[in-house]
Amino acid sequence: MLVLFTDTDTDLTPEKAKEFGYHLISMPYSIDGKTTYPYEDFEHFDAHAFYDSLRSGILPKTSGISAERYKQYFEPHFKNGDDILYVHFSAAMTATFEAMNIAVKELLQEYPERKFYTIDTKAITILSLNIVEEIGDLYKAGKTIGEIMEWAEKEVDKFAVYFFADDLKFFKASGRVSGLAGTMGTLLGIRPIIHISEEGKMVNIGKEKGRAKALSRIISYVEELGEDLEKHRVIVAHTDAPEMVEEAVRILKEKFGDSLWIEIVDVNPTAGSHCGPSTVGICFHAKHR
Repeated sequence: MLVLFTDTDTDLTPEKAKEFGYHLISMPYSIDGKTTYPYEDFEHFDAHAFYDSLRSGILPKTSGISAERYKQYFEPHFKNGDDILYVHFSAAMTATFEAMNIAVKELLQEYPERKFYTIDTKAITILSLNIVEEIGDLYKAGKTIGEIMEWAEKEVDKFAVYFFADDLKFFKASGRVSGLAGTMGTLLGIRPIIHISEEGKMVNIGKEKGRAKALSRIISYVEELGEDLEKHRVIVAHTDAPEMVEEAVRILKEKFGDSLWIEIVDVNPTAGSHCGPSTVGICFHAKHR
């Protein structure tokens, strides 16, 4: 049997994981030295409370997980005779997969008849989520591992995400976005426009003054690059910015029709620790990233 895994950095919740048949690997964050594992240390994510705490000055830190912890996730399934497909967030954003590779190598020595497959979404949060959910659809439809891997080879780079950040201090602290050095500070209301490249890295591609102009710009990318939008999910994510999400959905439906398949998602706390509160993004099927 093939068992699906993903991680909480892809924004998949336990409820959605159950729907598609995924097992969740929890990616932690730390506040004042206390480490929290999403959906293991708490059952439901209170996005408003978490992002309000960031507004008050809290600056969380994130980290990878150990090889031993990866073993704890994977070994019961190898022991049960199952193969594993892990659809994960971008390997270009973290060193945690070095620990995973160590764990898997040791496990496969113990269970040499087992197979371990990975699909790198080359993304994080909703760009990963869109891919994770499409693979979940294929899995539920009974597609083979070969068919799923073939789909990923063609389609991973055909999902795009564009988003704007409200406060640069979180991205500056994390150092995970290239091209921010020349961006003006938020004291002037400047919002950087960011996307995730085919290399799986976050890149600043411009700036707009004010949230309305920033939102208009990211929707313009949906118009410019969108492909087969009616056949795929359009995912709108935010870090406690419900009014902007409501406006984004209104404009998207106005431009593309009420039948547009829209999902609204709270960005998970680990990834949200890097972008901070009041960030809004849109992910869609595209001609290219």
